[in-house]
Amino acid sequence: MTAVLSVQNLHVSLPAGSDRAYAVQDVSFEIAAGQTLCVVGESGSGKSVMAMAVMGLLAKELQATSGKALLKSESLLDAPQAGLRALRGASMGMVFQEPMTALNPVMRCGDQVDELLREHTTLSKEERRDKILAIFERVKLPEPQRMLKSYPHQLSGGQRQRVVIAMAMILKPALLICDEPTTALDVTTQQKILKLIEEIQTELGCAVLFITHDMGVVKRIADDVIVMHQGNAVEYGTASQVLNDAKATYTKALLSAVPTMTPPAPKLIPADAPVVLRATHVNKTYITRSLFGKVRTTAAIMDTSLALQAGETIGIVGESGSGKSTLARCLLRLIDPDFAPAASHIQWGLQSIESLPEAKLRGLRSHIQVVFQDPNRSLNPRQTVGMSLIEGAMNFGKQAGLTKAQAWARAEDLMDKVRLPRESLNRYPNQFSGGQRQRLAIARALACQPKVLVADEAVSALDVSVQAQIVTLLKSVQAEFGLGLLFITHDLRVAAQLCDRVIVMHQGRIVEQGPTAQLYANPTHEYTRRLFASAP
Repeated sequence: MTAVLSVQNLHVSLPAGSDRAYAVQDVSFEIAAGQTLCVVGESGSGKSVMAMAVMGLLAKELQATSGKALLKSESLLDAPQAGLRALRGASMGMVFQEPMTALNPVMRCGDQVDELLREHTTLSKEERRDKILAIFERVKLPEPQRMLKSYPHQLSGGQRQRVVIAMAMILKPALLICDEPTTALDVTTQQKILKLIEEIQTELGCAVLFITHDMGVVKRIADDVIVMHQGNAVEYGTASQVLNDAKATYTKALLSAVPTMTPPAPKLIPADAPVVLRATHVNKTYITRSLFGKVRTTAAIMDTSLALQAGETIGIVGESGSGKSTLARCLLRLIDPDFAPAASHIQWGLQSIESLPEAKLRGLRSHIQVVFQDPNRSLNPRQTVGMSLIEGAMNFGKQAGLTKAQAWARAEDLMDKVRLPRESLNRYPNQFSGGQRQRLAIARALACQPKVLVADEAVSALDVSVQAQIVTLLKSVQAEFGLGLLFITHDLRVAAQLCDRVIVMHQGRIVEQGPTAQLYANPTHEYTRRLFASAP
């Protein structure tokens, strides 16, 4: 079978002074028409660099120094930029992890696809519009006519990813490169996107290079698998061979880090453990007014209650748009809950906070801290890590007379706890990997000595081995500090391993909740069963 993409002995060099000489070293593989090759490995293993080399999109400081990459008979590594621009879109398409970085926020979605057609075809305006509507319908976007005129921010994450897939596939390329396209999506949306890619691949017969860190996705879609580690392909074979009979030590370690849907034995939470966070009948309604005065109300949270004890972990799971993050923002008082018709009631410890003005609330915020999905947005890129860590401790420690030296000593102690060297306090966030930055975000939250830690999709963007390390870290700091942990996630396997209780949300309501082992063994609500069935 003739290869659509053939990569032979590819080397991509790193700048002088890097931790290794090559981002990609001596990697070879082939993908035939209709076949899917999955590339897996930790962050920094060279997966995305390899894809960027094939597309001719390497950063300026990186260089493909030797090897070959052939798209059918076209040589890619030494092709001029004009030739590569002609190939991109027409012969090879790419779907990125975050569609908001691939889409222009100030252009309508239809215009962005039309731009591609104007560049690569001689179709008339009407023909281009018909073609765009057809591909929008093919990727199952609702109301294609409306999608033509919508801006990216007006769509859900899954809808934006469908627009990106439509752009990648509209010219029927021979090669489709997907770089973590489902990582940030909930399990049901992920399943739909994977099914869509499979259907389009079957329809067009294209080759697919699929980069992922999710072994469940690999098991579902891969024909062949390459395992990357520090720039090298440590294992290459059929999906069955790699997943069931791995030879490389690194591959075995990677597979062993994959969480399962089987919860461990539950830990004992004392019945008299204090309730550190309580929410009763929380509601949140958004009211928007159009240019013409039309009022639209959206009930994001409806009559939601929970109680979190010290030392307990409650997981909140559900699809995108189910209300998980909105509930968290209400509990953190980052947004105000509704006070009518029934008053929302929220307590931090014994303190009612739902209606406190921000001036009074500010002094209480050390009680509850948050770790977000993207640590890049939590850490100031212009501050050293040490200054970011002591900032909160200094703000909340003024009344107790905390000095800068004492805050710095606390920061050093926290670096030990999150297993990073103390010297790292003098470095900047961009000098750390994604997993290390998430450890720093956890340390920053702990510096305020909270009673409650809210983790909002804190591990969803991390590869499985780093994900396992962060979950272990959260367990250890919870045990040491007696924290109540509210863990918001779309990853049901991580929730199974970490949470004592799980709350399932759907369309703003809690549809089911209970001890993790009991809920996973016997989900009773139809939506919960459907959610669990979607997990790869």
